[in-house]
Amino acid sequence: MPLPLQGLSAVVTGAGRGLGRAEALELARLGAAVVVNDYGQAGRDGSGEASAGPAEEVAAEIRAAGGAALAHTGDVSDFRQAGELVESAVAAFGKLDILVNNAGILRDRMVFSMAEEEWDAVLRVHLKGHFNTTRFAAAHWRERSKRAGEPVFGRIVNTSSEAFLAGSAGQPNYAAAKGGIVGLTTSTALALGKYGVTANAICPRARTRMTEDVFAGVERASGNGLDPLAPEHVAPLVGYLASPAAARVNGQLLVVHGGMVAVVERPRVAAKFDSKQDTFTYDELEAALGPYYADRPAGETFAAAEVLGLKRG
Repeated sequence: MPLPLQGLSAVVTGAGRGLGRAEALELARLGAAVVVNDYGQAGRDGSGEASAGPAEEVAAEIRAAGGAALAHTGDVSDFRQAGELVESAVAAFGKLDILVNNAGILRDRMVFSMAEEEWDAVLRVHLKGHFNTTRFAAAHWRERSKRAGEPVFGRIVNTSSEAFLAGSAGQPNYAAAKGGIVGLTTSTALALGKYGVTANAICPRARTRMTEDVFAGVERASGNGLDPLAPEHVAPLVGYLASPAAARVNGQLLVVHGGMVAVVERPRVAAKFDSKQDTFTYDELEAALGPYYADRPAGETFAAAEVLGLKRG
């Protein structure tokens, strides 16, 4: 019986460690040939010299298990290098079928203390990095579809975060980037559907180098059990979304961790008020909105994740 991703090729960014590594290994286990991309910097803030080590190690692990893999150490936030990453998959495996965007960095700071460079760096790696690879993969699939005269197979899995859903006081840059990734994902899903391509985003919760502070107080499993926050809980969903079985899943946002997957609805109108004349007056707005918000808990913010009962640990 063929494996679900047999004959398909994939690119996984930020795949040298943590979530990306688990995702690359899972795609390979399901039969895909994988380009393991990782810039290889030592610091989770994007500091340190670039290194081929992390990407090479994961690619070697895949090959040792009988799979096909190659390492790529380009910076996905660089437009040209992102194009070279997509082209490396096409050159090595004949085509690209799956793109998993995972690469990211952290530069945490309260909004009143954040430096411009800290904002720009996080938006560049997360949001621009997602756009760069998506742009070149999309062009590849569009060209193939036009040449074939019919839809082709293409899958994009992007990485958002509960920091976008529920807010994260010390991460305005990260939360904004992750929200932008959801917008990019839904736009891409609409644009590429006719070519046979789906685009979805996940909000993973996992213990990695990026989240070591957030989950420092969350206990690990006792004995030989799998850590409830292990990246291996997230990887199977990525494998499924990358597969032919997920053809009807498009433009979706899913929260995943510890053996749980939640499908997030798009925002819905919670209340509606109509002016009694051509436009609202200040007094009319105060009379309509004042009582509505007076009944809500002080300081409550829009937080879809809390409605789902998915508060961070």
